Amino acid sequence: MAARSTWKGYLKLSLVSIPVKAYSTNSSEGSPIRLNQLHAECKSRIKNVKTCPIHGEVKNDQIVSGYEYSKDQYVLIDLDELSKLRSEDQKAITIREFIAPEALDPIYWNGSTLYLMPDGPIGQRPYALLHAGMVETNRYAIAQVVWHGKEHVVLIRPMGKLLAMCLLSYAHEISQPSILEPELVPTEQVPEEAKLVRLLIDAVSPREFDFAKYKDIYAAKLTELIETKVAGKEIVAAPAQEHTQVINLMDALKQSIAKLHGPAAAPTETAPAEETPTAPTPASTVSPPIMAPSKKTRA
Repeated sequence: MAARSTWKGYLKLSLVSIPVKAYSTNSSEGSPIRLNQLHAECKSRIKNVKTCPIHGEVKNDQIVSGYEYSKDQYVLIDLDELSKLRSEDQKAITIREFIAPEALDPIYWNGSTLYLMPDGPIGQRPYALLHAGMVETNRYAIAQVVWHGKEHVVLIRPMGKLLAMCLLSYAHEISQPSILEPELVPTEQVPEEAKLVRLLIDAVSPREFDFAKYKDIYAAKLTELIETKVAGKEIVAAPAQEHTQVINLMDALKQSIAKLHGPAAAPTETAPAEETPTAPTPASTVSPPIMAPSKKTRA
């Protein structure tokens, strides 16, 4: 079944208006397993019933929206009436400026992304032109749109041959790192530890990144548990894994590298972690650099 659009409107850049449709990026194959709430005694499913203090249970078609302007005093709000008050500009995704991709920190991305597609033949050419221009200039767009009754600031960026729109959090909604940074204790780096960290980072850096290799292990285990219980089989606990307790940072770094490349790969002569070297280590005592692992052995 073809995907259904969730929104229709215009993508506006100055006097250029491109009719577009928005599609969710969520795949139906990625639907999470949903557990239901049950009564522990009889295993009946718990119901969330909407009630009125005067008339008891009410149906969804009997519920309206309202704003409490005074204690227990409400004015009714019809969302269709609100839609009529919007101008054509408010029904559009209006591009305000273009930025370099690194200009906006990903912390402002709130996780909701949609694909924008041209709506009809008239939108195909300007859509392709804008997409190509953003790719060639390596620019993302900052825009504003009214989405589900709230004004949002959004980021629009090329993804493949499409334009994707990511809803953003406003600056005042995000706590800045400067709030917590004063709690950090200044520490002095040990050169040998810094070297080992760089080696470890390099060892766990693949030549080509493939995000598709990451799977939802928890969902797989949950599915296995459900299937086992439905089949009436006994749940067998997995054997506990023993984790080596490494207290010394230098030892932890060495053992990490040895785990990835074998014992011979980790340097054997290093200064104690608690002592800061006062002079460069003689060249004769420095372990040879670890060669980058082959593609076959990389993570």
